[in-house]
Amino acid sequence: MNVFKLAASFMAISLLTACVSAPPAYDYTAFKNAAPASVVVLPPINNTPEVIAPYSVMSQLARPIAESGFYVFPVALVDQTFKNNGLTVAEDIHAVPTTKLHEIFGADTALYVTITDYGTSYVVISSETRVTVSASLMDLKGNTVLWEGMATASSAETQNANSGGLVGMLVQAAVSQIFETVTDRGFDIAALTSNRLLSAESHNGLLFGPRSPKYGQPTPSESAN
Repeated sequence: MNVFKLAASFMAISLLTACVSAPPAYDYTAFKNAAPASVVVLPPINNTPEVIAPYSVMSQLARPIAESGFYVFPVALVDQTFKNNGLTVAEDIHAVPTTKLHEIFGADTALYVTITDYGTSYVVISSETRVTVSASLMDLKGNTVLWEGMATASSAETQNANSGGLVGMLVQAAVSQIFETVTDRGFDIAALTSNRLLSAESHNGLLFGPRSPKYGQPTPSESAN
Protein backbone atom coordinates (compact mmCIF):
# COMPACT_ATOMS: atom_id res chain seq x y z
CA MET A 1 0.00 0.00 0.00
CA ASN A 2 2.84 2.33 0.86
CA VAL A 3 4.40 1.64 -2.54
CA PHE A 4 1.24 2.75 -4.31
CA LYS A 5 1.02 5.89 -2.18
CA LEU A 6 4.65 6.70 -2.96
CA ALA A 7 4.08 6.19 -6.68
CA ALA A 8 1.01 8.40 -6.55
CA SER A 9 3.00 11.11 -4.79
CA PHE A 10 5.71 11.04 -7.46
CA MET A 11 3.08 11.29 -10.20
CA ALA A 12 1.48 14.27 -8.48
CA ILE A 13 4.84 16.01 -8.13
CA SER A 14 5.64 15.35 -11.79
CA LEU A 15 2.32 16.83 -12.89
CA LEU A 16 2.84 19.92 -10.76
CA THR A 17 6.36 20.36 -12.13
CA ALA A 18 5.09 20.11 -15.69
CA CYS A 19 2.42 22.71 -14.98
CA VAL A 20 4.87 25.32 -13.68
CA SER A 21 7.73 24.59 -16.08
CA ALA A 22 7.21 27.78 -18.10
CA PRO A 23 5.72 31.16 -17.16
CA PRO A 24 2.61 32.32 -19.04
CA ALA A 25 3.03 34.28 -22.25
CA TYR A 26 3.59 38.01 -21.83
CA ASP A 27 0.77 40.40 -22.73
CA TYR A 28 2.14 42.32 -25.72
CA THR A 29 -0.95 44.47 -26.30
CA ALA A 30 0.76 47.78 -25.44
CA PHE A 31 3.88 46.75 -27.40
CA LYS A 32 1.86 46.00 -30.54
CA ASN A 33 -0.15 49.21 -30.27
CA ALA A 34 3.01 51.32 -29.99
CA ALA A 35 4.80 49.46 -32.82
CA PRO A 36 8.28 50.82 -31.94
CA ALA A 37 11.13 50.74 -34.45
CA SER A 38 14.09 52.08 -32.46
CA VAL A 39 15.61 51.55 -29.01
CA VAL A 40 18.07 53.58 -26.96
CA VAL A 41 19.75 51.45 -24.27
CA LEU A 42 20.37 53.37 -21.05
CA PRO A 43 23.42 52.58 -18.88
CA PRO A 44 22.44 49.76 -16.48
CA ILE A 45 21.93 50.30 -12.75
CA ASN A 46 24.44 48.07 -11.00
CA ASN A 47 23.24 46.48 -7.77
CA THR A 48 26.33 44.26 -7.49
CA PRO A 49 29.82 44.93 -6.05
CA GLU A 50 31.43 44.28 -9.46
CA VAL A 51 32.55 47.57 -11.02
CA ILE A 52 32.91 45.98 -14.44
CA ALA A 53 29.33 44.67 -14.52
CA PRO A 54 27.63 47.66 -16.23
CA TYR A 55 30.20 47.79 -19.04
CA SER A 56 30.12 44.03 -19.57
CA VAL A 57 26.33 43.82 -19.65
CA MET A 58 25.76 46.97 -21.70
CA SER A 59 28.13 45.75 -24.41
CA GLN A 60 25.97 42.65 -24.84
CA LEU A 61 22.50 44.22 -24.94
CA ALA A 62 22.45 45.70 -28.44
CA ARG A 63 22.94 42.47 -30.38
CA PRO A 64 19.75 40.57 -29.42
CA ILE A 65 17.69 43.75 -29.84
CA ALA A 66 19.12 44.40 -33.31
CA GLU A 67 18.75 40.76 -34.32
CA SER A 68 15.10 40.96 -33.28
CA GLY A 69 14.59 43.69 -35.86
CA PHE A 70 15.03 47.06 -34.14
CA TYR A 71 17.41 49.95 -34.73
CA VAL A 72 19.65 50.27 -31.66
CA PHE A 73 21.44 53.55 -31.00
CA PRO A 74 25.21 52.90 -30.63
CA VAL A 75 25.83 52.38 -26.91
CA ALA A 76 29.15 54.27 -26.98
CA LEU A 77 27.47 57.29 -28.57
CA VAL A 78 24.63 57.16 -26.03
CA ASP A 79 27.04 56.95 -23.12
CA GLN A 80 29.11 59.86 -24.43
CA THR A 81 25.99 61.97 -24.99
CA PHE A 82 25.02 61.58 -21.34
CA LYS A 83 28.55 62.42 -20.20
CA ASN A 84 28.56 65.55 -22.35
CA ASN A 85 25.41 66.61 -20.50
CA GLY A 86 26.95 65.98 -17.08
CA LEU A 87 25.19 62.65 -16.45
CA THR A 88 27.56 59.88 -15.37
CA VAL A 89 25.47 57.96 -12.81
CA ALA A 90 22.99 55.36 -14.10
CA GLU A 91 20.37 56.19 -11.46
CA ASP A 92 20.40 59.85 -12.56
CA ILE A 93 20.10 58.86 -16.21
CA HIS A 94 17.12 56.60 -15.46
CA ALA A 95 15.46 59.58 -13.77
CA VAL A 96 15.61 61.74 -16.92
CA PRO A 97 12.05 62.42 -18.19
CA THR A 98 11.07 60.25 -21.15
CA THR A 99 10.08 63.34 -23.12
CA LYS A 100 13.63 64.65 -22.73
CA LEU A 101 15.13 61.36 -23.90
CA HIS A 102 12.90 61.45 -26.97
CA GLU A 103 13.95 65.04 -27.64
CA ILE A 104 17.67 64.19 -27.40
CA PHE A 105 17.78 60.89 -29.30
CA GLY A 106 14.55 60.81 -31.29
CA ALA A 107 14.13 57.15 -30.30
CA ASP A 108 10.75 55.44 -30.00
CA THR A 109 11.69 53.58 -26.83
CA ALA A 110 14.30 53.35 -24.08
CA LEU A 111 15.50 50.18 -22.38
CA TYR A 112 15.97 50.49 -18.61
CA VAL A 113 18.26 47.78 -17.23
CA THR A 114 19.16 46.67 -13.70
CA ILE A 115 21.88 44.15 -12.83
CA THR A 116 21.20 42.12 -9.70
CA ASP A 117 23.85 39.37 -10.03
CA TYR A 118 27.27 39.44 -11.67
CA GLY A 119 30.43 37.52 -10.94
CA THR A 120 31.93 34.28 -9.70
CA SER A 121 31.06 32.76 -6.35
CA TYR A 122 32.47 29.76 -4.50
CA VAL A 123 30.13 27.71 -2.31
CA VAL A 124 31.69 24.65 -0.59
CA ILE A 125 31.85 22.18 -3.49
CA SER A 126 30.72 24.30 -6.40
CA SER A 127 31.76 27.44 -8.21
CA GLU A 128 29.75 29.40 -10.74
CA THR A 129 29.62 32.68 -12.59
CA ARG A 130 26.09 34.05 -12.57
CA VAL A 131 24.55 37.06 -14.28
CA THR A 132 20.97 38.18 -13.59
CA VAL A 133 19.44 41.16 -15.36
CA SER A 134 15.98 42.73 -15.38
CA ALA A 135 14.76 45.27 -17.92
CA SER A 136 11.78 47.29 -19.05
CA LEU A 137 11.08 48.89 -22.42
CA MET A 138 9.50 52.33 -22.10
CA ASP A 139 7.59 54.17 -24.82
CA LEU A 140 9.24 57.61 -24.89
CA LYS A 141 6.26 59.26 -26.58
CA GLY A 142 3.48 57.77 -24.50
CA ASN A 143 5.47 57.27 -21.28
CA THR A 144 4.13 53.73 -20.89
CA VAL A 145 5.82 50.39 -20.23
CA LEU A 146 5.63 48.27 -23.37
CA TRP A 147 7.52 45.23 -22.06
CA GLU A 148 9.46 44.02 -19.04
CA GLY A 149 11.28 40.87 -18.08
CA MET A 150 14.11 39.23 -16.18
CA ALA A 151 16.66 36.56 -17.10
CA THR A 152 19.60 34.78 -15.54
CA ALA A 153 22.37 32.52 -16.78
CA SER A 154 25.13 30.60 -15.03
CA SER A 155 28.33 28.81 -15.98
CA ALA A 156 27.08 25.90 -13.85
CA GLU A 157 24.67 25.06 -16.67
CA THR A 158 27.52 23.69 -18.75
CA GLN A 159 29.68 22.19 -16.02
CA ASN A 160 30.08 18.41 -16.17
CA ALA A 161 29.44 16.25 -13.14
CA ASN A 162 32.69 15.32 -11.38
CA SER A 163 33.32 11.63 -10.76
CA GLY A 164 36.37 12.10 -8.55
CA GLY A 165 34.47 12.17 -5.27
CA LEU A 166 34.41 14.99 -2.75
CA VAL A 167 38.10 15.88 -3.17
CA GLY A 168 37.71 16.03 -6.93
CA MET A 169 34.66 18.26 -6.63
CA LEU A 170 36.51 20.63 -4.28
CA VAL A 171 39.46 20.85 -6.66
CA GLN A 172 37.19 21.42 -9.65
CA ALA A 173 35.31 24.18 -7.83
CA ALA A 174 38.54 25.93 -6.81
CA VAL A 175 39.99 25.71 -10.33
CA SER A 176 36.73 26.93 -11.87
CA GLN A 177 36.62 29.93 -9.55
CA ILE A 178 40.19 30.95 -10.37
CA PHE A 179 39.69 30.45 -14.11
CA GLU A 180 36.35 32.24 -14.30
CA THR A 181 37.59 35.17 -12.18
CA VAL A 182 40.84 35.65 -14.09
CA THR A 183 39.20 35.38 -17.52
CA ASP A 184 36.08 37.37 -16.51
CA ARG A 185 33.67 34.62 -17.51
CA GLY A 186 30.92 37.09 -16.63
CA PHE A 187 31.32 38.68 -20.07
CA ASP A 188 30.27 35.45 -21.82
CA ILE A 189 27.50 34.72 -19.30
CA ALA A 190 26.20 38.29 -19.72
CA ALA A 191 25.82 37.59 -23.44
CA LEU A 192 23.75 34.49 -22.71
CA THR A 193 21.62 36.38 -20.19
CA SER A 194 21.01 39.27 -22.59
CA ASN A 195 19.93 36.90 -25.34
CA ARG A 196 17.53 35.05 -23.05
CA LEU A 197 16.07 38.33 -21.86
CA LEU A 198 15.70 40.29 -25.08
CA SER A 199 15.72 38.03 -28.14
CA ALA A 200 12.39 37.68 -29.92
CA GLU A 201 13.24 34.00 -30.23
CA SER A 202 13.26 33.63 -26.43
CA HIS A 203 10.24 32.94 -24.26
CA ASN A 204 8.64 36.28 -23.36
CA GLY A 205 11.41 38.25 -25.05
CA LEU A 206 10.85 41.25 -27.32
CA LEU A 207 8.55 41.07 -30.34
CA PHE A 208 10.01 40.98 -33.84
CA GLY A 209 10.79 44.53 -35.00
CA PRO A 210 10.20 46.15 -38.41
CA ARG A 211 13.74 45.32 -39.57
CA SER A 212 13.14 41.58 -39.09
CA PRO A 213 11.82 39.35 -41.90
CA LYS A 214 9.58 37.85 -39.19
CA TYR A 215 7.98 41.21 -38.38
CA GLY A 216 4.32 40.73 -37.49
CA GLN A 217 4.74 37.02 -36.89
CA PRO A 218 4.06 35.59 -33.40
CA THR A 219 7.03 34.95 -31.12
CA PRO A 220 7.68 31.43 -29.78
CA SER A 221 5.93 32.27 -26.49
CA GLU A 222 2.85 33.51 -28.37
CA SER A 223 2.81 30.47 -30.66
CA ALA A 224 2.84 28.16 -27.65
CA ASN A 225 -0.48 29.59 -26.43
